[in-house]
Amino acid sequence: MRFLIKEGKLIPKLDSSDDETTFSISNLPEIPQLSTNPFFEYNPELQKMLAGKQLLIDELPFTIDEIQAHYENGYLVYRKGIQKQENRPHGSSGVTEKHTNLPRICVRCGTSDESWFGEFPCARCGERDIYCPKCLMMGRVSECTPLVCWVGPESDFPVVDRPLEWAGSLSEGQQVASQRVLDAVKTTSELLVWAVAGAGKTEVLFAGINEALTSGKRVCLATPRTDVVLELTPRLKKAFPQTKIASLYGGSEERHEFTQLTIATTHQLLRFYKAFDVMIVDEVDAFPYSIDETLQYAVQQSRKLDSSLIYLTATPSKQWQKECRLGKRKYVTIPARYHRHPLPVPKLEWSGNWEKMLTKGKLPANIIKWIETRQASRRQALLFAPKIASMEKILPILRKMDPLIESVHAEDPDRKEKVMKLRNKEIPILLSTTILERGVTFPNIDVAVIGSEDRIFTESALVQIAGRAGRSADFPTGEVVFFHYGKTEAMLSARKQIEMMNKEGIKKGLIDV
Repeated sequence: MRFLIKEGKLIPKLDSSDDETTFSISNLPEIPQLSTNPFFEYNPELQKMLAGKQLLIDELPFTIDEIQAHYENGYLVYRKGIQKQENRPHGSSGVTEKHTNLPRICVRCGTSDESWFGEFPCARCGERDIYCPKCLMMGRVSECTPLVCWVGPESDFPVVDRPLEWAGSLSEGQQVASQRVLDAVKTTSELLVWAVAGAGKTEVLFAGINEALTSGKRVCLATPRTDVVLELTPRLKKAFPQTKIASLYGGSEERHEFTQLTIATTHQLLRFYKAFDVMIVDEVDAFPYSIDETLQYAVQQSRKLDSSLIYLTATPSKQWQKECRLGKRKYVTIPARYHRHPLPVPKLEWSGNWEKMLTKGKLPANIIKWIETRQASRRQALLFAPKIASMEKILPILRKMDPLIESVHAEDPDRKEKVMKLRNKEIPILLSTTILERGVTFPNIDVAVIGSEDRIFTESALVQIAGRAGRSADFPTGEVVFFHYGKTEAMLSARKQIEMMNKEGIKKGLIDV
């Protein structure tokens, strides 16, 4: 799409058939923003779709004439999709030259690494355009692509006196954290909730979310993984039955819903812009959020300038742990589970060159013995391996011991069914990649890792894996073993972190000894 500036207005041109000089939006030095006409009858459906969003014109089911009318009356703005970071005037027009090597940034996802940008022949503007492949799955953002944002009046949400309808109770540790979350919402401040796996982080959020909803604030609970969104949505709908909740993930049919409470994957936040008064990011240490700067950028730009930001994790990065110790980051810990039993501390057992043994169709004797002990006591187990290729060699060996043993990985089409079978005690042992390191709960289970020296098993991953055991009040203990061919810093740090949380829980009177 091409644009021209006429009489102080930005005007889109769908073709270049006339003699007027037009430009890609990225090559304009400034985009005029018009004052709001209070007498204009705006479209409330367009308002709801665009409020707190930044969308491509192709995503909007409205005519370009209607969109332009809202722009000319000051109810929406056009933003550059690709921003040249140093727009230098060229000639008397003040328009940036098309083919300069100025540094660029994708306004939607924040990508600024030049190696990421690509070039394609654009049928709309008739030129070769630069575009951002990094966020291409959300629709193409290019030099001639505007992002459309609402700047008119905001919609009011229905007032509910008591949005929270939850009859549960919090442990002492949860109560402390819940109060800190509530304070962060009231003071629009930032907080890290560092809670052990199985501590009940979701329930700790309820009071803060309730405060935000009763104050008319808009709330987002974001998480890196779709399955966590699907798990949290029914829990939040049950706790807040009078509040409209949108559940957003790849393929979701609710992506254009305008709601006061949104549960979304961090990828979906790329469509939001200055939307939320309270932003909560769960599993902040999880892949891909922990390593993807575009997702971290999406969290920041989807917040309002004056907003609360609350992070949840069982395993903060070393940098964040250091900031907590030095008083540079506000945080609260929940060092114990609600059932007041300590976290199972992993045992580290040397298993020799297990990969070499696999080539001969064997597993180390201590791993075989561990599995036989589980079988004799009829205890279920999760067994983690570093690679799918390793699992494919391990599974036939295990099935000689019990043909009901199964394996699972991220691309397994039967993943959900196999997890459900383990819950229903139809599978004695489930062999898995790190896909099940978090987000799954089994009441009575032991856990072991084969090849825990592999670099895929980071400190965070190992703490999460250990956190699968001992989660139930009926079965608060469980064995965790890291079988290895050489101890790693990650193993030692994971064990140290678990021991540290247990000591803190005992010190605070949250663990019975």
